Amino acid sequence: MKLRIKIDDQIFTVEVGDLTARPIRVTVDGEVFEVWPEEETENIPTSVSLPVPPPPPITAPCAPSPTPAPSNQAGKHCVKAPLPGVITAVAVRAGDQVQYGQELLTLEAMKMKNAIRATRAGTIAAVHVQVGEQVQHGQVLLEFAD
Repeated sequence: MKLRIKIDDQIFTVEVGDLTARPIRVTVDGEVFEVWPEEETENIPTSVSLPVPPPPPITAPCAPSPTPAPSNQAGKHCVKAPLPGVITAVAVRAGDQVQYGQELLTLEAMKMKNAIRATRAGTIAAVHVQVGEQVQHGQVLLEFAD
């Protein structure tokens, strides 16, 4: 399924793969992501149309800070908010080792809870959000140390 999605004033071309596969492969403007939706425990009738979950957070080098970063932080990577919302749970803290696909935090947007999962294994360097905080699209949520 191919969609055009507008977030703020930016338009994204999104192609969603097989919704029954885990993870779901989603292509956003040519970049492939793996989405790990939460499993429902109740039976959902097959005639119901399910919303497509948002793409996972983009893991990319952090934006440069106004002051030079210490040399041991040069290789950090960030997890950014894939859409605006409210942080409802934080499952990790600085120093935690995480595995690929592990839930890092939960972001609620439009009454949907979205699990933000690790796109790689590594160590958490810093968590920049807390429960109840309103975040914007693209805001840095946490950083990997390695």
